[in-house]
This record gives sequence, structure tokens and C-alpha cells, in this order.
Amino acid sequence: MRHLTLITLGLLTLCLARAATGAASDDRPVEDAAKAGLVKKERAELPTLWVIGDSTVRVGTNGQRGWGDELGPFFDTAKINIVNRAIGGRSSRTFLTDGRWDAILKELRPGDVVIMQFGHNDAGPINEKPPRDSKTRARGTIRGNGDETVFVEKNIITGKPETVHSYGWYIRNYVTTAKSKGAIPVVCSPVPRKSWDSESASAKINRASGSYGLWARQAAEQSGALFVDLNEIIARGYEKLGRVAIEPFFADKGTHTTREGAAFNARAVVSGLNSFKDDNPLAAYLSEEGGKVPAFVP
Repeated sequence: MRHLTLITLGLLTLCLARAATGAASDDRPVEDAAKAGLVKKERAELPTLWVIGDSTVRVGTNGQRGWGDELGPFFDTAKINIVNRAIGGRSSRTFLTDGRWDAILKELRPGDVVIMQFGHNDAGPINEKPPRDSKTRARGTIRGNGDETVFVEKNIITGKPETVHSYGWYIRNYVTTAKSKGAIPVVCSPVPRKSWDSESASAKINRASGSYGLWARQAAEQSGALFVDLNEIIARGYEKLGRVAIEPFFADKGTHTTREGAAFNARAVVSGLNSFKDDNPLAAYLSEEGGKVPAFVP
């Protein structure tokens, strides 16, 4: 296992993170936890579908909506709770280090299902240099699915030392700890952005099949989780509808969805789940609408 120290390699890791995003800095907002609100189970006696992730999964500002908040119509909520604990600005790393996952673990019961989707914020800086301001970030993970680590002597946000792992390591950690509680984990590749590879009529949506989509799949396979290739399912859907038709799906330049776009993405999640057929852990809890969603065919 490689062990790097940011004191000597800080500039290198920051450059790598910025190269991954194609931006000079990671200025995507971090949602204020105090304002996000804590979604709770409605009926304690029912099994629960837990949803964790970033702002593409749950957000309620500036006309934006995450797909986790649009899952309701596809499930019979008289049979299962849906608890969306995703929060904007979190990576697979910071959702864990914030203590959010530990809080869920305390509530997990055998038979619960956990659907997770991270990746949009993982490409950011591992630890930015001072001075700290409102745009300072320390949420990036090591690109890939390995066991290498980076040691941060002082996290600029928390002020504490931290060992940072790869994106895949964090996903595997969620899976193994969920399974230790008797829950069933489902890993999703991150939803695609509205990013076309050309201006032509035959343009394709740019995919994450060589990066976070691949690493999510690998982590799921290695840890024994179900995998929904949400990146591919949604990309195909966007291509089928076309450039003009998907414009109303987005509340910003091409990352965060409107309610309409979130509903489309939620349907894609269910399509992926239905592809598991008899192995779909949520089959018994689907509503009539959810049961009619065609299974994704790879």
C-alpha cells in the first residue's frame, strides 16, 4: 500500500484533482447541513429504502431537484419507507467523515436497502492550501479503486489529520458496513452531465465509463453489491430524446436537474433495479407504476 504525505506532494495531488475536473478550482457549493433537514422514517415497523449521495440525488434550492426525492411514485409507501439522506456538496469521503453514514448505520435493520451514488464531488481537491474562504474545499478522493492512501496532516476544513482513500475504497466501505447490519447495498454510477461529444445530430452524451462509472462498478463487484449503471442508462435516455427535449431537465448549465429531470432519473434507477429480475431486493415494494418500468437491457 502506498502512503503519500501532502506536505511533500500537496501540489501534485491538487493538480491531479483539478485536472480531473477540468477546472481551476472546485467551486461547486456545499449544502449547509443545518438547512438541509433530516429525513426520518415515517413508520418504524416498515423496512426502509435508504438513499445516500450528493446534490444530484437530493437538493431543494434554485429550482433544483435530485432523483432521490422523486422515487416515491415508483414504490408502495404503505410497505416501505423511503429515506433520502443525500446532501449537496458531499463526496464519498465527506459523507463518511461528516458522520452521516454512522448515523444511518445506527438505524439500519436487516432487510433494509441502501442505494448510493457518489462521484460528482470526488474529483475535487483533497486538501486546498490556506487561506480558507467560502470556496475552500477538502473533499476529493484518490482517483480509482485501489488501496493507496494520502495522509493529510491538517485538513483545512476540520483542522484535523486525516488519511484519505480512493473513491472505490469509500464505496466498498459503505457496502461492507451496510452488509454487516444485514442491509442490502446497491451501488449506482454517477448520473451524467448534459455534456455532448459534438454538435452533430448524432452526438453522444459523454460518459464516465472510464472513470467513476468504472470504479463504481469495480467496487460493487469486489464487495458483493448490486450495481446500477445509472450513468449509462440515463445517457442512453438523453440520446434517445435528443438535445432539445432534455433542456427542461436541467436547472443549471448541465449538472442539477429540475423536478422533471429528477423524475426521469428516478425512473432510470427503477429501470436498473428491474433489470435484476428475481434478484431485485425492492421488487415486493414497487407500486403499479414502478412495476411497469421496463428493465434496462445493457
